[in-house]
Amino acid sequence: MGPANLTQVSEFLLLGLSEEAELQPLIFGLFLSMYLVTVLGNLLLILAFSSDPHLHTPMYFFLSNLSFVDICFTSTTIPKMLLNIQTHSKVITYEGCITQMYFFTLFAVLDDFLLTVMAYDRFVAICHPLQYTVIMHPRLCGLLVLVSWILCVLNSFLQSLMVLRLSFCTNLEIPHFFCELNPMVQLACSDTFLNNLVMYFVTVLLGSGPLAGILYSYSKIVSSIRAMSSAQGKYKAFSTCASHLLVVSLFYLTSLGVYLSSAVTHSSQSSAAASVMYTVVTPMLNPFIYSLRNKDIKLALKKFLGMTGIKETIILRLIKCP
Repeated sequence: MGPANLTQVSEFLLLGLSEEAELQPLIFGLFLSMYLVTVLGNLLLILAFSSDPHLHTPMYFFLSNLSFVDICFTSTTIPKMLLNIQTHSKVITYEGCITQMYFFTLFAVLDDFLLTVMAYDRFVAICHPLQYTVIMHPRLCGLLVLVSWILCVLNSFLQSLMVLRLSFCTNLEIPHFFCELNPMVQLACSDTFLNNLVMYFVTVLLGSGPLAGILYSYSKIVSSIRAMSSAQGKYKAFSTCASHLLVVSLFYLTSLGVYLSSAVTHSSQSSAAASVMYTVVTPMLNPFIYSLRNKDIKLALKKFLGMTGIKETIILRLIKCP
């Protein structure tokens, strides 16, 4: 590709999920609703955990972090998409695109890391219950989360630097509703061999590593549950990790679905539609999955909402008083 065909990029065009004008109000309303449910649901969980001393345990500490990351994850992509629909614009600046790609990569991988840490927590709780408080002490919990953040930040920084070295042509249309790493690399006119090499190596390393950790943890958990003689003990042990297992399955199956849809159909629009599952639907469902099957969380939510209602009543009465 000759230098004359290269251009100094100032902006990209996000084509979105559909270019049909009559569908835009429907897409806007649907994604706004899902975004609000995601933010409010995860925020409620965080506030409930922080307000109830009984939930100041490693499992709920990790779950609070997961809820925070899910809020950030959806906030990276959905607000910009809603703004573009509302303003009838598809433009995103070059700097904005790189920034969005950086944070999307960061929180997507961090989600995976936190699910792995939570699997380890369940492994210790079920396979080594007598040593649980000794092993999962606050310092280790904080260290696990901190290391996860550091690794994900470094990975996102590396991927962003790799994209910054690329040159782009006049075709700056991204067939997606947000700036993702792979579509941006495919738009480049310069040599992308090194980018693809780094991208696939990191994907295998950061994807298979956590997955192997989760599979190992649950293989040990299943062995421990099968060795239990009491049916009630088996049910109690399984119920403590059922929600996490469902969230893990949802995360990996939706990610696999996106990969397969892009590989089979070779349609960018189909891939973008499939990616809605892990970028929006999964973070939205996580609070419901954890709260509906957990009595402690439901009780904490009732207490928190009850306290909030009492405070609002007191404030209203004070306002009405002369």
